[in-house]
Amino acid sequence: MPTPSMEDYLERIYKLIDEKGYARVSDIAEGLEVHPSSVTKMIQKLDKDEYLIYEKYRGLVLTSKGKKVGKRLVDRHQLLEEFLGLIGVQQEHIYKDVEGIEHHLSWDSITRIETLVEYFRRDEARLQTLYDIHHEMVSDS
Repeated sequence: MPTPSMEDYLERIYKLIDEKGYARVSDIAEGLEVHPSSVTKMIQKLDKDEYLIYEKYRGLVLTSKGKKVGKRLVDRHQLLEEFLGLIGVQQEHIYKDVEGIEHHLSWDSITRIETLVEYFRRDEARLQTLYDIHHEMVSDS
């Protein structure tokens, strides 16, 4: 299993390749707000662990293992953003909150959250009830 730091890199690399068709060290560094030398070290580690194939000056390619993990991490992030938005977390807090919790939840918890999101999607009245309860609780305090 990748470490939380490895997950951040794999998630970013997967998104870059999905969006642009490639992932450069400079793009990864910019997206993660780290120094390019840190990216190079992590890419070498991810290469060693067979998540990607890296050739200096030629770029990198995700392996099937890297693609599978990368997609799963991107999907997890999107699910958590959707969940927090669904339950009414203010938009300006969602990204930072997801970054703070995504590595601390088990995959079982992620699956349960996915089920809960689907539960609310299937019936808008359920979501309205949630909002009503929240409003009551906030009004009472």
